[in-house]
Amino acid sequence: MEGYRVIGFDIEHHVYGEHRYPAQLVLQDVLTIHGSQFKNAALIVASPPCEAYSYMAMPWSKAKQQIRDYERGVRDVKQLTALFDACFRIQREASEAAGHVIPMVVENVRGAQRWVGRARWHFGSFYLWGDIPALMPHGAALKGAGDGWFNDAKRKGGSETGRLSQSGSRSPARKAASAMIAKIPLALSRHIARIYYPRMTL
Repeated sequence: MEGYRVIGFDIEHHVYGEHRYPAQLVLQDVLTIHGSQFKNAALIVASPPCEAYSYMAMPWSKAKQQIRDYERGVRDVKQLTALFDACFRIQREASEAAGHVIPMVVENVRGAQRWVGRARWHFGSFYLWGDIPALMPHGAALKGAGDGWFNDAKRKGGSETGRLSQSGSRSPARKAASAMIAKIPLALSRHIARIYYPRMTL
């Protein structure tokens, strides 16, 4: 919508009813990507899975036990943050290959901050890391819209969302509803795209 040619990378091809990836999709494990693949990119936007971070933010005894396991070294924090860390490695390699800095925005949840460091900005429940300062002066128009979008997405989920209590954690209905709720809202994605759109220089 903002004039980019978009190429997405994921480990699997997600199709939930009418919701399909709206651009070119490459099936590849992010951990196997070398940043030089993105040397011609204008912008990198990444959204590593947030389930583990969200789970540990819950007030459940098992969630609290997981936190203790990571803090005591029973579980490996490097494995927890591997995909998040890969985003910044890819950006560094892409920038080196391009000979200039390629900006990157990484989106995740508030609970990730405990493990990957403080986010630089947030849009409702969507927390952002990376080259964020350029976005912030323009954030006033977006302020508070994240929560409204979240509620709107739940309403649009309709019967899919309503059946979650009757569905298993891996059921198509739960996966579809979770994907819609976790999706970066259009207002935010368009804002990021406009800020970083490559301008012609004379």
